[in-house]
Amino acid sequence: MDRPYPPDDVFTMNVVGGFLPSLEVVAWIREQVIADTGSLHNPDHAHLEHADIGVLWAGVRNARRGRVVLGTAEQVAFRGNAWQKARQEQQMQDWFGMVPDFVITLDAGFCSEAPDVEFAALVEHELYHCAQAINAYGVPKFSKQTGMPLFTLRAHDVEEFVGVVRRYGVGHADGAMQALVTAAQGRPEVAKVDIARACGTCSLRAAG
Repeated sequence: MDRPYPPDDVFTMNVVGGFLPSLEVVAWIREQVIADTGSLHNPDHAHLEHADIGVLWAGVRNARRGRVVLGTAEQVAFRGNAWQKARQEQQMQDWFGMVPDFVITLDAGFCSEAPDVEFAALVEHELYHCAQAINAYGVPKFSKQTGMPLFTLRAHDVEEFVGVVRRYGVGHADGAMQALVTAAQGRPEVAKVDIARACGTCSLRAAG
Protein backbone atom coordinates (compact mmCIF):
# COMPACT_ATOMS: atom_id res chain seq x y z
CA MET A 1 0.00 0.00 0.00
CA ASP A 2 1.45 3.36 -1.07
CA ARG A 3 2.16 5.95 1.61
CA PRO A 4 -0.73 8.46 1.78
CA TYR A 5 -0.33 12.18 1.12
CA PRO A 6 -2.51 15.06 2.35
CA PRO A 7 -5.06 16.38 -0.18
CA ASP A 8 -4.76 19.92 -1.52
CA ASP A 9 -8.05 20.85 0.14
CA VAL A 10 -6.42 20.92 3.57
CA PHE A 11 -4.43 24.00 2.53
CA THR A 12 -7.44 25.95 1.28
CA MET A 13 -10.36 27.77 2.89
CA ASN A 14 -12.59 24.88 1.82
CA VAL A 15 -11.66 23.16 5.09
CA VAL A 16 -13.00 24.82 8.22
CA GLY A 17 -10.15 25.21 10.69
CA GLY A 18 -7.66 23.58 8.30
CA PHE A 19 -8.21 19.97 9.45
CA LEU A 20 -9.20 16.89 7.47
CA PRO A 21 -9.66 13.33 8.75
CA SER A 22 -7.67 10.70 6.88
CA LEU A 23 -8.95 7.15 6.66
CA GLU A 24 -6.06 6.48 4.28
CA VAL A 25 -3.41 7.10 6.94
CA VAL A 26 -5.28 4.89 9.42
CA ALA A 27 -5.44 2.11 6.83
CA TRP A 28 -1.72 2.57 6.07
CA ILE A 29 -0.87 2.34 9.78
CA ARG A 30 -2.92 -0.83 10.20
CA GLU A 31 -1.70 -2.56 7.05
CA GLN A 32 1.95 -1.52 7.05
CA VAL A 33 2.90 -0.96 10.71
CA ILE A 34 0.52 -2.87 13.00
CA ALA A 35 -0.27 -5.97 10.90
CA ASP A 36 2.43 -8.65 11.10
CA THR A 37 2.32 -8.89 7.30
CA GLY A 38 3.14 -5.19 6.83
CA SER A 39 6.41 -4.06 5.27
CA LEU A 40 7.02 -1.79 8.30
CA HIS A 41 5.57 -4.12 10.92
CA ASN A 42 6.64 -3.22 14.46
CA PRO A 43 5.62 -5.58 17.28
CA ASP A 44 5.95 -2.66 19.73
CA HIS A 45 2.55 -1.49 18.43
CA ALA A 46 0.77 -4.84 18.62
CA HIS A 47 -1.61 -3.56 21.32
CA LEU A 48 -2.98 -1.00 18.85
CA GLU A 49 -4.61 -3.76 16.82
CA HIS A 50 -7.57 -3.33 19.17
CA ALA A 51 -7.43 0.49 19.39
CA ASP A 52 -9.65 2.89 17.49
CA ILE A 53 -7.34 5.46 15.93
CA GLY A 54 -8.31 8.68 14.19
CA VAL A 55 -5.83 10.67 12.08
CA LEU A 56 -6.10 14.33 11.09
CA TRP A 57 -4.17 16.28 8.48
CA ALA A 58 -3.49 19.79 9.82
CA GLY A 59 -3.17 22.57 7.28
CA VAL A 60 -2.48 25.02 10.10
CA ARG A 61 1.10 25.57 11.25
CA ASN A 62 1.74 24.81 14.91
CA ALA A 63 4.79 26.48 16.47
CA ARG A 64 5.68 26.37 20.16
CA ARG A 65 8.61 28.25 21.70
CA GLY A 66 10.24 28.67 18.33
CA ARG A 67 9.86 25.01 17.35
CA VAL A 68 7.47 23.76 14.70
CA VAL A 69 5.25 20.89 15.87
CA LEU A 70 4.97 18.23 13.17
CA GLY A 71 2.68 15.78 14.95
CA THR A 72 0.74 15.11 18.12
CA ALA A 73 -0.97 12.11 19.70
CA GLU A 74 -3.89 12.59 22.07
CA GLN A 75 -6.03 10.22 24.06
CA VAL A 76 -9.63 11.23 23.51
CA ALA A 77 -11.35 12.49 26.65
CA PHE A 78 -14.29 14.85 26.88
CA ARG A 79 -14.20 17.66 29.44
CA GLY A 80 -16.63 20.36 30.47
CA ASN A 81 -20.37 20.51 31.03
CA ALA A 82 -22.93 18.32 29.28
CA TRP A 83 -23.17 20.57 26.20
CA GLN A 84 -19.41 20.95 25.85
CA LYS A 85 -18.93 17.19 26.05
CA ALA A 86 -21.74 16.63 23.55
CA ARG A 87 -20.15 19.09 21.08
CA GLN A 88 -16.79 17.38 21.40
CA GLU A 89 -18.33 13.96 20.86
CA GLN A 90 -20.26 15.23 17.84
CA GLN A 91 -17.03 16.58 16.33
CA MET A 92 -15.39 13.16 16.70
CA GLN A 93 -18.40 11.48 15.10
CA ASP A 94 -18.38 13.98 12.22
CA TRP A 95 -14.68 13.44 11.58
CA PHE A 96 -14.32 9.70 12.11
CA GLY A 97 -17.80 8.19 12.37
CA MET A 98 -16.90 7.06 15.89
CA VAL A 99 -15.19 8.23 19.06
CA PRO A 100 -11.59 6.95 18.75
CA ASP A 101 -9.26 5.99 21.57
CA PHE A 102 -6.49 8.16 20.12
CA VAL A 103 -6.27 11.05 17.65
CA ILE A 104 -3.00 11.60 15.79
CA THR A 105 -2.59 14.98 14.08
CA LEU A 106 0.04 15.41 11.36
CA ASP A 107 1.41 18.59 9.81
CA ALA A 108 0.11 18.41 6.25
CA GLY A 109 2.75 20.80 4.91
CA PHE A 110 5.60 18.68 6.22
CA CYS A 111 4.00 15.39 5.18
CA SER A 112 3.34 16.59 1.63
CA GLU A 113 7.09 17.07 1.07
CA ALA A 114 8.79 14.68 3.52
CA PRO A 115 10.60 11.60 2.19
CA ASP A 116 8.95 8.27 2.96
CA VAL A 117 11.37 7.44 5.77
CA GLU A 118 10.72 10.76 7.57
CA PHE A 119 6.97 10.37 7.21
CA ALA A 120 7.12 6.83 8.60
CA ALA A 121 9.35 7.92 11.48
CA LEU A 122 6.94 10.73 12.40
CA VAL A 123 3.94 8.42 12.37
CA GLU A 124 5.71 5.80 14.48
CA HIS A 125 6.88 8.46 16.90
CA GLU A 126 3.24 9.36 17.53
CA LEU A 127 2.21 5.70 17.72
CA TYR A 128 4.73 5.16 20.52
CA HIS A 129 2.72 7.66 22.58
CA CYS A 130 -0.39 5.49 22.17
CA ALA A 131 0.25 2.91 24.85
CA GLN A 132 -1.49 0.13 26.68
CA ALA A 133 -1.97 0.97 30.35
CA ILE A 134 0.04 -1.05 32.88
CA ASN A 135 -0.41 -1.71 36.57
CA ALA A 136 2.05 -1.01 39.39
CA TYR A 137 3.95 -4.19 38.50
CA GLY A 138 4.34 -3.33 34.81
CA VAL A 139 1.68 -5.82 33.69
CA PRO A 140 -0.57 -4.66 30.81
CA LYS A 141 -4.12 -3.79 31.84
CA PHE A 142 -7.25 -5.21 30.23
CA SER A 143 -10.92 -4.35 30.64
CA LYS A 144 -12.71 -6.73 33.01
CA GLN A 145 -15.90 -6.29 30.95
CA THR A 146 -14.58 -6.78 27.42
CA GLY A 147 -11.12 -8.30 27.86
CA MET A 148 -9.76 -5.65 25.50
CA PRO A 149 -6.62 -3.61 26.31
CA LEU A 150 -6.97 -0.44 28.37
CA PHE A 151 -5.12 2.49 26.86
CA THR A 152 -3.15 5.47 28.09
CA LEU A 153 -0.93 8.20 26.67
CA ARG A 154 2.79 7.68 27.21
CA ALA A 155 5.23 10.55 27.48
CA HIS A 156 8.63 10.56 25.76
CA ASP A 157 10.79 7.90 27.35
CA VAL A 158 13.76 5.70 26.61
CA GLU A 159 11.61 2.97 25.04
CA GLU A 160 10.26 5.43 22.46
CA PHE A 161 13.75 6.71 21.61
CA VAL A 162 15.14 3.19 21.26
CA GLY A 163 12.26 2.10 19.03
CA VAL A 164 12.56 5.02 16.62
CA VAL A 165 16.37 5.01 16.48
CA ARG A 166 16.43 1.22 15.96
CA ARG A 167 14.14 1.50 12.95
CA TYR A 168 14.92 4.91 11.41
CA GLY A 169 18.30 6.03 12.73
CA VAL A 170 19.11 9.23 14.58
CA GLY A 171 17.82 11.69 12.00
CA HIS A 172 19.63 14.95 11.25
CA ALA A 173 23.27 15.26 12.30
CA ASP A 174 22.51 18.35 14.39
CA GLY A 175 19.29 16.99 15.87
CA ALA A 176 18.48 16.16 19.48
CA MET A 177 18.47 12.40 18.82
CA GLN A 178 22.02 12.49 17.43
CA ALA A 179 23.09 14.55 20.44
CA LEU A 180 21.64 11.88 22.74
CA VAL A 181 23.48 9.08 20.92
CA THR A 182 26.75 11.05 20.90
CA ALA A 183 26.47 11.66 24.63
CA ALA A 184 25.80 7.96 25.27
CA GLN A 185 28.88 6.96 23.25
CA GLY A 186 31.22 9.36 25.07
CA ARG A 187 32.87 9.06 28.46
CA PRO A 188 30.62 10.08 31.37
CA GLU A 189 31.33 13.61 32.58
CA VAL A 190 30.37 12.63 36.13
CA ALA A 191 31.51 9.38 37.74
CA LYS A 192 28.90 7.00 39.15
CA VAL A 193 30.17 7.53 42.66
CA ASP A 194 29.67 11.28 42.35
CA ILE A 195 26.07 10.77 41.16
CA ALA A 196 25.39 8.47 44.12
CA ARG A 197 26.73 11.06 46.55
CA ALA A 198 24.51 13.74 45.05
CA CYS A 199 21.36 11.60 45.05
CA GLY A 200 19.24 11.51 48.19
CA THR A 201 17.67 8.15 47.30
CA CYS A 202 21.07 6.54 46.76
CA SER A 203 22.33 7.99 50.03
CA LEU A 204 19.41 6.51 51.93
CA ARG A 205 19.99 3.05 50.41
CA ALA A 206 23.72 3.21 51.17
CA ALA A 207 22.99 4.16 54.77
CA GLY A 208 20.53 1.26 55.10
